Amino acid sequence: MKLNLTKPLIVFDLETTGLDLVKDRIIQISYIKVYPDGQEERENVFINPEKPIPAEVTELTGISDDDIKNAPTFKQKAKELATKFGGCDFAGFNSNRFDVPMLAEEFLRAGIDFDFSKCRLIDAQNIFHKMERRNLSAAYEFYCGRKMEDDFEAHRADQDTEATWRVLQGQLEMYSPEKQQEEERILKNDMDEVAKFSRMNDFVDFSGRIVWQDVTDKDGNTLTDQEGKPLRHEVFNFGKYKGWDVAEVLRKDPGYYSWMLASDFTYNTKQVLTRIRLREFNNK
Repeated sequence: MKLNLTKPLIVFDLETTGLDLVKDRIIQISYIKVYPDGQEERENVFINPEKPIPAEVTELTGISDDDIKNAPTFKQKAKELATKFGGCDFAGFNSNRFDVPMLAEEFLRAGIDFDFSKCRLIDAQNIFHKMERRNLSAAYEFYCGRKMEDDFEAHRADQDTEATWRVLQGQLEMYSPEKQQEEERILKNDMDEVAKFSRMNDFVDFSGRIVWQDVTDKDGNTLTDQEGKPLRHEVFNFGKYKGWDVAEVLRKDPGYYSWMLASDFTYNTKQVLTRIRLREFNNK
């Protein structure tokens, strides 16, 4: 099914040295850049993580230290990727929880402030879990009518990227108004709606240290804007200020900002906190 794109869509997958956003690094990135006119561009590259690949990762992915020893580091590829990804939306499988946050961290470590807040983030896994609740292999069989192991080699970014792209197209086909009669089973071919539907949380930063919360009055009623949409603000989701408005904390306890910048939070969390601080400063 041809997706109704208003700007290019990056369908991608990563393989990494582990699952820690602060300590682990990308070892393979594969993506398909899909243009509104249907044109597709593919790239699959190994990345030198500048650290040994754990044995369990090599066993899982088949990627060893020998495979990446002559590969570019992410810092060496960062500007090229940022240029190719500029102005695009992103889609993946479990990408909102892991791949996008990891990619954001790698960009920031390379000194590039790639603003994912301006991108629509579409997670095919979240759509699948909300509709069917299974994993990529089951999703591929369900939406594509074939067993994934018959078509792909498991746990390789380029293989999983191809499977995810086919799954996403199958999802939009299966849940189209032409195929579904029940309103709650319809997913329109519109990237705003698809991104909204695939979102699973109200995180402001990728690790969920700061979250969106409705603004309420003294009686607990949600306040709305002129269009009737709920007003929202950023609140801390951890520590002694959990539930507090972030801007208010930064005003009352400016040392908390310095403490967070010096602590072991992700670069993305620090980036989001800094943007809120600058916004409040400029609005004085």
